[in-house]
Amino acid sequence: MTDRYSRQTLFNPIGKQGQENINAKHVMIIGCGALGSANAEVLVRAGVGKLTIIDRDYVELSNLQRQQLYTEQDVEEELPKAIAAKNRLTQLNSHVEIDAYVMDAVAESIIPLLTNVDLIMDATDNFDIRFIINDLAHKYDIPWIFGSCVGSTGMSYTVLPGQTPCLSCLLSTMPLSGATCDSVGIITPTIQMVVAHQTTEALKLLVEDDQALRSKLVTFDLWNNMYQTINVERTKKHDCPTCGENPSYAYLTYDAQTKTEVLCGRDTVQIRANREFELDELAANLNRIGTVKQNPFLLSLHYQSYRIVFFQDGRTFVHGTNSIEKAKSIYYQLVG
Repeated sequence: MTDRYSRQTLFNPIGKQGQENINAKHVMIIGCGALGSANAEVLVRAGVGKLTIIDRDYVELSNLQRQQLYTEQDVEEELPKAIAAKNRLTQLNSHVEIDAYVMDAVAESIIPLLTNVDLIMDATDNFDIRFIINDLAHKYDIPWIFGSCVGSTGMSYTVLPGQTPCLSCLLSTMPLSGATCDSVGIITPTIQMVVAHQTTEALKLLVEDDQALRSKLVTFDLWNNMYQTINVERTKKHDCPTCGENPSYAYLTYDAQTKTEVLCGRDTVQIRANREFELDELAANLNRIGTVKQNPFLLSLHYQSYRIVFFQDGRTFVHGTNSIEKAKSIYYQLVG
Protein backbone atom coordinates (compact mmCIF):
# COMPACT_ATOMS: atom_id res chain seq x y z
CA MET A 1 0.00 0.00 0.00
CA THR A 2 2.93 2.35 0.68
CA ASP A 3 4.14 2.18 -2.93
CA ARG A 4 0.68 2.85 -4.34
CA TYR A 5 0.48 6.31 -2.75
CA SER A 6 4.19 7.09 -2.51
CA ARG A 7 4.13 10.07 -4.88
CA GLN A 8 1.13 11.50 -3.09
CA THR A 9 2.65 11.15 0.39
CA LEU A 10 5.87 12.78 -0.85
CA PHE A 11 3.80 15.92 -1.37
CA ASN A 12 4.43 17.66 1.94
CA PRO A 13 0.91 19.06 2.60
CA ILE A 14 -0.40 15.48 2.48
CA GLY A 15 2.39 13.30 3.87
CA LYS A 16 1.86 10.03 5.71
CA GLN A 17 -0.71 11.38 8.18
CA GLY A 18 -2.70 13.04 5.41
CA GLN A 19 -2.78 9.78 3.48
CA GLU A 20 -4.08 7.97 6.54
CA ASN A 21 -6.79 10.62 6.82
CA ILE A 22 -7.76 10.14 3.16
CA ASN A 23 -7.92 6.35 3.64
CA ALA A 24 -10.33 6.85 6.55
CA LYS A 25 -12.78 9.23 4.88
CA HIS A 26 -16.15 8.71 3.19
CA VAL A 27 -17.11 10.83 0.17
CA MET A 28 -20.50 10.96 -1.54
CA ILE A 29 -20.67 11.93 -5.23
CA ILE A 30 -24.10 12.91 -6.52
CA GLY A 31 -24.21 12.46 -10.28
CA CYS A 32 -21.84 10.28 -12.26
CA GLY A 33 -21.69 11.94 -15.65
CA ALA A 34 -18.75 14.03 -16.81
CA LEU A 35 -17.92 15.73 -13.50
CA GLY A 36 -18.90 12.76 -11.37
CA SER A 37 -16.90 10.12 -13.20
CA ALA A 38 -13.78 12.30 -13.27
CA ASN A 39 -14.13 13.24 -9.59
CA ALA A 40 -14.65 9.60 -8.68
CA GLU A 41 -11.54 8.46 -10.54
CA VAL A 42 -9.30 11.04 -8.87
CA LEU A 43 -10.59 10.20 -5.39
CA VAL A 44 -10.37 6.43 -5.88
CA ARG A 45 -6.83 6.69 -7.23
CA ALA A 46 -6.00 8.91 -4.22
CA GLY A 47 -7.18 6.16 -1.86
CA VAL A 48 -10.36 7.52 -0.29
CA GLY A 49 -11.68 4.99 2.20
CA LYS A 50 -15.27 4.82 0.99
CA LEU A 51 -17.09 6.27 -2.01
CA THR A 52 -20.86 6.47 -2.40
CA ILE A 53 -22.10 7.15 -5.95
CA ILE A 54 -25.65 8.18 -6.82
CA ASP A 55 -26.89 8.46 -10.40
CA ARG A 56 -30.23 7.83 -12.10
CA ASP A 57 -29.06 7.53 -15.73
CA TYR A 58 -27.51 4.89 -17.99
CA VAL A 59 -24.54 5.09 -20.38
CA GLU A 60 -25.26 6.41 -23.89
CA LEU A 61 -22.98 6.84 -26.89
CA SER A 62 -22.89 10.64 -26.61
CA ASN A 63 -21.44 10.29 -23.09
CA LEU A 64 -18.16 8.77 -24.31
CA GLN A 65 -16.79 12.10 -25.60
CA ARG A 66 -16.39 13.42 -22.06
CA GLN A 67 -17.34 10.85 -19.40
CA GLN A 68 -14.07 9.10 -18.85
CA LEU A 69 -15.02 5.95 -16.94
CA TYR A 70 -17.28 4.47 -19.62
CA THR A 71 -16.74 2.27 -22.66
CA GLU A 72 -18.57 1.25 -25.82
CA GLN A 73 -19.44 -2.04 -24.12
CA ASP A 74 -21.20 -0.11 -21.35
CA VAL A 75 -23.24 1.61 -24.08
CA GLU A 76 -24.13 -1.70 -25.74
CA GLU A 77 -25.25 -3.17 -22.43
CA GLU A 78 -27.08 0.04 -21.43
CA LEU A 79 -25.48 -0.18 -18.00
CA PRO A 80 -26.56 2.32 -15.36
CA LYS A 81 -23.78 4.86 -14.90
CA ALA A 82 -23.42 4.11 -11.20
CA ILE A 83 -22.86 0.40 -11.89
CA ALA A 84 -20.51 0.96 -14.83
CA ALA A 85 -18.54 3.45 -12.74
CA LYS A 86 -18.24 1.04 -9.81
CA ASN A 87 -17.04 -1.72 -12.14
CA ARG A 88 -14.27 0.47 -13.55
CA LEU A 89 -13.31 2.10 -10.25
CA THR A 90 -12.97 -1.27 -8.55
CA GLN A 91 -10.47 -2.24 -11.24
CA LEU A 92 -8.49 0.92 -10.49
CA ASN A 93 -8.36 0.46 -6.71
CA SER A 94 -9.86 -2.62 -5.11
CA HIS A 95 -9.06 -1.30 -1.62
CA VAL A 96 -11.72 1.42 -1.83
CA GLU A 97 -15.20 0.50 -0.60
CA ILE A 98 -17.66 1.64 -3.27
CA ASP A 99 -21.44 1.78 -2.89
CA ALA A 100 -23.35 2.50 -6.11
CA TYR A 101 -27.02 3.54 -6.13
CA VAL A 102 -29.13 3.71 -9.27
CA MET A 103 -31.77 6.19 -8.17
CA ASP A 104 -33.05 9.74 -8.37
CA ALA A 105 -31.20 12.10 -6.04
CA VAL A 106 -34.02 13.54 -3.93
CA ALA A 107 -33.92 14.37 -0.24
CA GLU A 108 -35.80 11.24 0.81
CA SER A 109 -33.37 8.95 -1.02
CA ILE A 110 -30.17 10.76 0.00
CA ILE A 111 -30.79 11.19 3.74
CA PRO A 112 -30.46 7.49 4.69
CA LEU A 113 -27.07 7.39 2.94
CA LEU A 114 -25.54 10.37 4.76
CA THR A 115 -24.35 8.43 7.81
CA ASN A 116 -20.63 9.04 8.37
CA VAL A 117 -20.26 10.98 5.08
CA ASP A 118 -17.36 13.45 5.41
CA LEU A 119 -17.80 15.32 2.12
CA ILE A 120 -20.39 15.69 -0.64
CA MET A 121 -19.24 16.33 -4.22
CA ASP A 122 -21.73 18.03 -6.55
CA ALA A 123 -21.64 16.49 -10.02
CA THR A 124 -25.26 17.10 -10.95
CA ASP A 125 -26.78 18.65 -14.05
CA ASN A 126 -29.42 20.88 -12.48
CA PHE A 127 -30.02 23.34 -9.67
CA ASP A 128 -33.06 21.55 -8.26
CA ILE A 129 -30.75 18.85 -6.90
CA ARG A 130 -28.02 21.34 -5.97
CA PHE A 131 -30.40 23.26 -3.72
CA ILE A 132 -31.37 19.98 -2.05
CA ILE A 133 -27.68 19.17 -1.55
CA ASN A 134 -27.16 22.66 -0.13
CA ASP A 135 -29.94 22.21 2.44
CA LEU A 136 -28.89 18.68 3.39
CA ALA A 137 -25.25 19.69 3.78
CA HIS A 138 -26.19 22.46 6.19
CA LYS A 139 -28.78 20.45 8.09
CA TYR A 140 -26.31 17.60 8.66
CA ASP A 141 -23.17 19.79 8.86
CA ILE A 142 -21.30 18.24 5.92
CA PRO A 143 -19.04 20.32 3.64
CA TRP A 144 -19.80 20.15 -0.06
CA ILE A 145 -18.11 21.29 -3.25
CA PHE A 146 -20.13 22.88 -6.04
CA GLY A 147 -19.07 22.43 -9.66
CA SER A 148 -20.71 23.46 -12.91
CA CYS A 149 -19.65 23.65 -16.55
CA VAL A 150 -21.05 24.25 -20.03
CA GLY A 151 -19.36 25.13 -23.32
CA SER A 152 -15.89 26.35 -22.37
CA THR A 153 -17.01 27.96 -19.10
CA GLY A 154 -17.05 26.55 -15.60
CA MET A 155 -17.11 27.42 -11.93
CA SER A 156 -16.47 25.85 -8.54
CA TYR A 157 -17.00 26.83 -4.92
CA THR A 158 -16.41 25.14 -1.59
CA VAL A 159 -19.30 25.41 0.88
CA LEU A 160 -18.51 25.01 4.57
CA PRO A 161 -21.65 24.97 6.75
CA GLY A 162 -21.48 27.59 9.48
CA GLN A 163 -18.59 29.42 7.81
CA THR A 164 -19.09 30.35 4.16
CA PRO A 165 -22.02 31.71 2.17
CA CYS A 166 -24.16 28.89 0.81
CA LEU A 167 -25.46 28.29 -2.69
CA SER A 168 -28.70 30.14 -1.98
CA CYS A 169 -26.71 33.18 -0.85
CA LEU A 170 -24.58 33.10 -4.00
CA LEU A 171 -27.39 32.69 -6.48
CA SER A 172 -29.46 35.47 -4.98
CA THR A 173 -26.87 37.84 -6.47
CA MET A 174 -25.63 35.79 -9.44
CA PRO A 175 -28.04 35.19 -12.34
CA LEU A 176 -28.21 31.80 -14.07
CA SER A 177 -27.70 31.63 -17.82
CA GLY A 178 -30.00 28.65 -18.46
CA ALA A 179 -27.50 27.23 -20.97
CA THR A 180 -26.95 23.46 -20.90
CA CYS A 181 -24.56 21.04 -22.57
CA ASP A 182 -27.39 19.92 -24.83
CA SER A 183 -28.10 23.47 -25.97
CA VAL A 184 -24.57 24.91 -26.36
CA GLY A 185 -22.32 21.83 -26.10
CA ILE A 186 -19.19 21.33 -24.01
CA ILE A 187 -15.50 20.58 -24.50
CA THR A 188 -13.71 18.06 -22.31
CA PRO A 189 -11.00 20.47 -21.02
CA THR A 190 -13.75 22.50 -19.36
CA ILE A 191 -14.75 19.45 -17.34
CA GLN A 192 -11.16 18.68 -16.40
CA MET A 193 -10.61 22.23 -15.18
CA VAL A 194 -13.65 22.12 -12.90
CA VAL A 195 -12.65 18.68 -11.63
CA ALA A 196 -9.11 19.92 -10.89
CA HIS A 197 -10.57 22.63 -8.65
CA GLN A 198 -13.12 20.33 -7.02
CA THR A 199 -10.75 17.46 -6.26
CA THR A 200 -7.95 19.70 -5.01
CA GLU A 201 -10.36 21.23 -2.52
CA ALA A 202 -11.59 17.73 -1.67
CA LEU A 203 -8.06 16.56 -0.87
CA LYS A 204 -7.53 19.59 1.37
CA LEU A 205 -10.68 18.72 3.30
CA LEU A 206 -9.87 15.02 3.48
CA VAL A 207 -6.37 15.60 4.88
CA GLU A 208 -7.87 18.26 7.22
CA ASP A 209 -5.76 21.14 5.91
CA ASP A 210 -8.55 23.69 6.32
CA GLN A 211 -6.14 26.64 6.21
CA ALA A 212 -5.36 25.86 2.58
CA LEU A 213 -9.00 25.89 1.43
CA ARG A 214 -9.95 28.43 -1.23
CA SER A 215 -12.55 30.87 0.08
CA LYS A 216 -13.40 32.41 -3.30
CA LEU A 217 -15.65 31.40 -6.17
CA VAL A 218 -13.63 30.33 -9.22
CA THR A 219 -15.01 31.01 -12.68
CA PHE A 220 -13.35 30.68 -16.08
CA ASP A 221 -13.80 30.58 -19.85
CA LEU A 222 -11.05 28.46 -21.40
CA TRP A 223 -11.84 29.34 -25.00
CA ASN A 224 -11.73 33.08 -24.35
CA ASN A 225 -8.75 32.90 -21.97
CA MET A 226 -10.61 34.25 -18.95
CA TYR A 227 -10.05 33.19 -15.33
CA GLN A 228 -11.09 34.92 -12.16
CA THR A 229 -11.64 34.32 -8.46
CA ILE A 230 -14.42 36.28 -6.81
CA ASN A 231 -14.65 37.19 -3.14
CA VAL A 232 -18.21 36.24 -2.17
CA GLU A 233 -18.02 36.69 1.61
CA ARG A 234 -20.42 39.64 1.53
CA THR A 235 -23.15 37.52 -0.11
CA LYS A 236 -23.74 35.63 3.15
CA LYS A 237 -27.18 36.55 4.48
CA HIS A 238 -28.26 36.38 8.10
CA ASP A 239 -31.82 35.59 6.98
CA CYS A 240 -30.88 32.93 4.41
CA PRO A 241 -33.34 29.98 4.64
CA THR A 242 -30.41 27.56 4.42
CA CYS A 243 -27.43 29.05 6.30
CA GLY A 244 -29.01 31.97 8.15
CA GLU A 245 -29.78 32.41 11.82
CA ASN A 246 -33.12 30.57 11.59
CA PRO A 247 -32.79 28.05 8.76
CA SER A 248 -35.96 26.45 7.38
CA TYR A 249 -34.27 24.21 4.76
CA ALA A 250 -37.05 25.10 2.35
CA TYR A 251 -35.76 22.89 -0.48
CA LEU A 252 -36.34 19.80 1.65
CA THR A 253 -40.08 20.54 1.82
CA TYR A 254 -42.63 19.26 -0.65
CA ASP A 255 -43.77 22.72 -1.74
CA ALA A 256 -40.29 23.69 -2.96
CA GLN A 257 -39.68 20.51 -4.96
CA THR A 258 -40.23 20.04 -8.67
CA LYS A 259 -43.45 18.04 -9.14
CA THR A 260 -44.09 15.43 -11.84
CA GLU A 261 -47.17 13.56 -12.98
CA VAL A 262 -48.28 11.47 -15.94
CA LEU A 263 -51.24 13.09 -17.70
CA CYS A 264 -53.94 10.47 -18.09
CA GLY A 265 -54.37 9.14 -21.63
CA ARG A 266 -52.03 11.68 -23.24
CA ASP A 267 -48.61 9.94 -23.40
CA THR A 268 -47.34 13.06 -21.63
CA VAL A 269 -45.55 13.90 -18.40
CA GLN A 270 -46.09 17.26 -16.71
CA ILE A 271 -43.22 18.77 -14.75
CA ARG A 272 -43.99 21.67 -12.46
CA ALA A 273 -41.00 23.71 -11.27
CA ASN A 274 -41.01 26.08 -8.32
CA ARG A 275 -40.21 29.04 -10.58
CA GLU A 276 -41.43 30.82 -13.69
CA PHE A 277 -39.73 30.68 -17.09
CA GLU A 278 -38.26 33.68 -18.87
CA LEU A 279 -39.52 32.55 -22.26
CA ASP A 280 -37.34 34.83 -24.40
CA GLU A 281 -34.15 33.72 -22.66
CA LEU A 282 -35.20 30.08 -22.85
CA ALA A 283 -35.99 30.44 -26.55
CA ALA A 284 -32.56 31.93 -27.23
CA ASN A 285 -30.91 28.85 -25.72
CA LEU A 286 -33.22 26.28 -27.30
CA ASN A 287 -33.00 27.75 -30.81
CA ARG A 288 -29.61 26.04 -31.06
CA ILE A 289 -31.34 22.67 -30.75
CA GLY A 290 -34.32 23.06 -33.05
CA THR A 291 -37.11 25.31 -34.23
CA VAL A 292 -38.89 27.03 -31.37
CA LYS A 293 -42.48 28.21 -31.61
CA GLN A 294 -43.42 30.88 -29.11
CA ASN A 295 -46.30 33.06 -27.99
CA PRO A 296 -46.69 35.22 -24.86
CA PHE A 297 -47.78 32.21 -22.80
CA LEU A 298 -45.60 29.27 -23.85
CA LEU A 299 -42.97 27.97 -26.23
CA SER A 300 -42.66 24.55 -27.84
CA LEU A 301 -39.79 22.54 -29.27
CA HIS A 302 -39.37 19.22 -31.04
CA TYR A 303 -36.39 17.42 -29.46
CA GLN A 304 -35.42 13.93 -30.61
CA SER A 305 -38.77 12.09 -30.79
CA TYR A 306 -40.44 14.30 -28.20
CA ARG A 307 -42.38 17.54 -28.21
CA ILE A 308 -41.72 19.76 -25.21
CA VAL A 309 -43.94 22.67 -24.22
CA PHE A 310 -42.74 25.21 -21.64
CA PHE A 311 -45.39 27.39 -19.99
CA GLN A 312 -44.50 30.78 -18.57
CA ASP A 313 -45.83 29.76 -15.14
CA GLY A 314 -43.13 27.07 -14.73
CA ARG A 315 -44.98 24.02 -16.07
CA THR A 316 -43.51 21.80 -18.78
CA PHE A 317 -45.23 19.12 -20.87
CA VAL A 318 -43.00 16.38 -22.27
CA HIS A 319 -45.09 14.74 -25.01
CA GLY A 320 -44.14 11.28 -26.27
CA THR A 321 -43.47 9.40 -23.03
CA ASN A 322 -45.23 8.12 -19.94
CA SER A 323 -41.92 7.68 -18.11
CA ILE A 324 -41.38 10.27 -15.39
CA GLU A 325 -37.66 9.44 -15.26
CA LYS A 326 -37.25 9.91 -19.02
CA ALA A 327 -39.23 13.14 -18.96
CA LYS A 328 -37.11 14.54 -16.12
CA SER A 329 -33.92 13.55 -17.95
CA ILE A 330 -35.05 15.43 -21.08
CA TYR A 331 -36.17 18.40 -19.01
CA TYR A 332 -32.82 18.80 -17.27
CA GLN A 333 -30.94 18.34 -20.54
CA LEU A 334 -32.82 21.34 -21.91
CA VAL A 335 -33.14 23.72 -18.97
CA GLY A 336 -30.34 22.65 -16.61
